[in-house]
Amino acid sequence: MRGLRLLPWPGPDGQRCYLSTDEEEGGYLSRLADDMEEAQLTTGEEVLAHAVELLRSPGATPSGELRFCVRRLSESLRDALRIAESRGGRTAR
Repeated sequence: MRGLRLLPWPGPDGQRCYLSTDEEEGGYLSRLADDMEEAQLTTGEEVLAHAVELLRSPGATPSGELRFCVRRLSESLRDALRIAESRGGRTAR
């Protein structure tokens, strides 16, 4: 018995979503979750690169571009932490 896998997306009300992984690991939803995790991590890398570039730019407007960038960095960090928790839970079994 494999247990429950924390999925990389929230439910309709923002709650955590889990997938029963009692079945084969390569099922459709497991592959979809793997693909989503990869996309989220890639997006996080892109946002981080943009933030570094923005911080080096002397013309960045604090209330505009930086606020947007911080919001996106927060989203990316939340996604990365969810992925880490999910992967950690799967390797602990």
